[in-house]
Amino acid sequence: MDFSMLIFLLGAGFVAAFIDSVVGGGGLISMPALMMTGLPPGVVLGTNKLASICCSSTSSISFLRSGKMDLGLVKYLFPLSLLGSILGAYTVSLISPSFLKPLVVVMLVMVAIYTMLKKDWGDVSTYQGINKRAGILGGCAALLLGFYDGFFGPGAGSFLIFAFLMLGFDFVTAAGNAKALNMASNLGAVATFLLAGSVNYLYGLSMGVAMIIGAIVGSRFAIAKGTSYVKPLFIAITTLLIGKQLWDILH
Repeated sequence: MDFSMLIFLLGAGFVAAFIDSVVGGGGLISMPALMMTGLPPGVVLGTNKLASICCSSTSSISFLRSGKMDLGLVKYLFPLSLLGSILGAYTVSLISPSFLKPLVVVMLVMVAIYTMLKKDWGDVSTYQGINKRAGILGGCAALLLGFYDGFFGPGAGSFLIFAFLMLGFDFVTAAGNAKALNMASNLGAVATFLLAGSVNYLYGLSMGVAMIIGAIVGSRFAIAKGTSYVKPLFIAITTLLIGKQLWDILH
């Protein structure tokens, strides 16, 4: 890897992590950047997951230390997300995930519209603790979105935040909870890709270093600015994800 490529990956990793540490969607930047290195598509996926684990683990620690994560709920959902991602990453070797693209576009559009129409949604937490509803909805979201993240991935962060908003969390805490589950799904997926030999350590760890810094800066900025920053960014990244998926379908 030459010096110019290293600088490019570091820059892309920082920007991707800054965004991804709050609302997800960093793959919009990191995946195309890794594809420009000439790696095979399968190795790009695995390498991106290796770099992403640096981002999700760092931002999870930042949210946890600031009190913007409900550890009481997350500790029960973490293993489900981990299991789901392992199953999802394994399924990629059996079935192509391309059939999901139209469905993902529809779901992302619904998430964006619902969030925009609910003006005060996520401004203040109304979450009342672990109960039957939180256990069922949270458990299903963790397992299914963990599987989705390992199998396909685009929009997983948006869907996780949406699920926690449905439970009554404010936007910042929903983002913190989502990053913990995203860390679990990244762990499961990267373990599967490593076993398959589909990871480039040099590119993945180089980008991962920059992602650690980007995740620290991004998560701290979100915690300081609160919902007034997180909600518009969530809508913007979700809209970009919709555009990206439509582009992939039409081209």
